[in-house]
Amino acid sequence: MKRPINRAAFGLLLFLIVWAPIPLGSNRPWAWALLEIGIFATGLLWLAAHLRREAPITPVARAAWPALLLFAAWLIWIGLQWLPLPAGGLQALSPNMAALQALRGEGGAHFATLSIEPHATKVFWLKSCAWALAFALTLLLVDSRKRLWWIGGTFVASGLVQAIFGGLMHLGGENFIVTDALVANASQASGFYVNRNHLAGLLEMTLAVGVGLMIAQLDNRASRGWKQLAVDLLQVVLTYKAALRVLLVVMVVALVMTRSRMGNTAFFVSLLVAGSIALILSRRATRSTVMLIASLIVIDIFIIGAWFGVEKTVQRIEQTTSEQVQERVDPAIYAINILRDYPVFGTGGGTFYNAYPQYRGADIIPFYDHVHNDYMQIATDAGVPGLAMLGAIVLLSFFAAVLALSRRRDPLARGIAFGVVMGVTAIAIHSTVDFNLQIPANAFVFTVLLALGWLALYLDRHERKGQTPVDKSA
Repeated sequence: MKRPINRAAFGLLLFLIVWAPIPLGSNRPWAWALLEIGIFATGLLWLAAHLRREAPITPVARAAWPALLLFAAWLIWIGLQWLPLPAGGLQALSPNMAALQALRGEGGAHFATLSIEPHATKVFWLKSCAWALAFALTLLLVDSRKRLWWIGGTFVASGLVQAIFGGLMHLGGENFIVTDALVANASQASGFYVNRNHLAGLLEMTLAVGVGLMIAQLDNRASRGWKQLAVDLLQVVLTYKAALRVLLVVMVVALVMTRSRMGNTAFFVSLLVAGSIALILSRRATRSTVMLIASLIVIDIFIIGAWFGVEKTVQRIEQTTSEQVQERVDPAIYAINILRDYPVFGTGGGTFYNAYPQYRGADIIPFYDHVHNDYMQIATDAGVPGLAMLGAIVLLSFFAAVLALSRRRDPLARGIAFGVVMGVTAIAIHSTVDFNLQIPANAFVFTVLLALGWLALYLDRHERKGQTPVDKSA
C-alpha cells in the first residue's frame, strides 16, 4: 500500500532530527521558530494521512496513553500560567505572585497572570506543544521495524554531522560567528553549538542509540564462552557492522574533544548503568554482547581517544576546583528561594532569567538566563507539580525501555531499549550541572528518545524470521 503523505511526514521528522542542532542548537528565536514550524507541519501531514486512512492510530500510541495524558496535563498547567486571571483567583492560587503583580501595577482590580513574564511563558508553552507533538508523532509514524531502524540511524547521523564538523573545526583551530553568537571550536569541539556541553549532551543521546543499534546487529544467541565472544568481536571488525563501529568511534572522539567534564562522565556512567541493567535482565542472551560493547567503548576512549586529547579531558576533571564547582552550585542554591516563594505554580515557564536577579546573592556577578541544573529550573518555572509531571513522563518512558530489555526477544527492540536506558541516564546525570533540556534541539531529540522507549516495548515484530530490516516498504 502506497502511503505518500505518511512517508512525507516520516521523512520530515527524520530531517528535523538532523536539522535541529545545526542552527546553534535551535537556541535562537528564529531557529526554534523554524523547528516548531517543522514539527507542526509534520503533525498536519500526519493528520492529512490519517484522514486519507494512510496513518491509523498505532497500538504503541494507544499503549503510551499515560505519557500522552501527562503531556496534556503539562500543557494545561503551563497554559494556565499565561492566561489572565482575576485578582481574587490569582490571590487564591499564588499569594506571592498576586502581591508581586500588585506592586508592579498589574494586580488590584485588573487581571494578572501566574507568570511574571507572560510573553516568555507563551513562548515556552509553544515549545512544550512542539515537544509533546514530537513525542506523539514518533509513536504514530514509527509503525514498522524498518522505520525503527531508520529513526535509530537518523539519531546516529545527527550526532555524526556534529561530530565531524566540530572535530574538523577543532583540529583546524577554527571559530566562527553566526548572527550574534561566537561558536568556539578552536579550544574544544562545539560543533554548531555555542556551548560545548550541549554538543556533549547531543552526543550522549545519539551515541546511546548508536550503541543500541550495534547491539541489535550482534549475535543474540546465548553466550557460549570466550571463544564465542572472540567470534563476535571478529564479526564486528570484519563485517558490515564495522561501518557503524567506525561511526561510533568518530562520535566518541568528538565527545572527548568537547572537554566536557560531566558530558564524558555521564557517558561512561550511563554505559555502565545500561550494561548492568541489561545483564541483570537478560535471561538467554546478550551477556557477551553487552560485555563486547562495553569493552569496545573503553578501547575507544583509552586507545583511539588518546590521539585526540583524552588526557586533556581527564586533566580538566582532575583540576576542577571547589570554586569552579561553586560556580555551578551557587546559582541553584539561591534558586531554591524562588521555589520557596512559588512552590506550586512557579514563576512561569521560561522566566528564570527574569525571576533570578531578585534572589541571587551579592557573590553572583554574571547574568544567568539558565541555572546550571535542569531540575531546579523546571521546578522554579513550573512549580513542584510541573516538575513531577515531566519527571513522571521520563520515568514512565525509562521503565518502558527497562521492561523491553526484560520481556522482548527481538534484537532490535532490545537494542533500542538499551539506547533509551543509556541516553536517558546520561542526560539525567548531566542535567544536575547543566541545562541541556533548555536547549531546543536537545529537548526535541530527548523527547523523541523517550518515545523510542515505548516503541521498544510495544512495537510488534512483523517480519518473518530471517527478514532484514530493508525487506519491507516504509
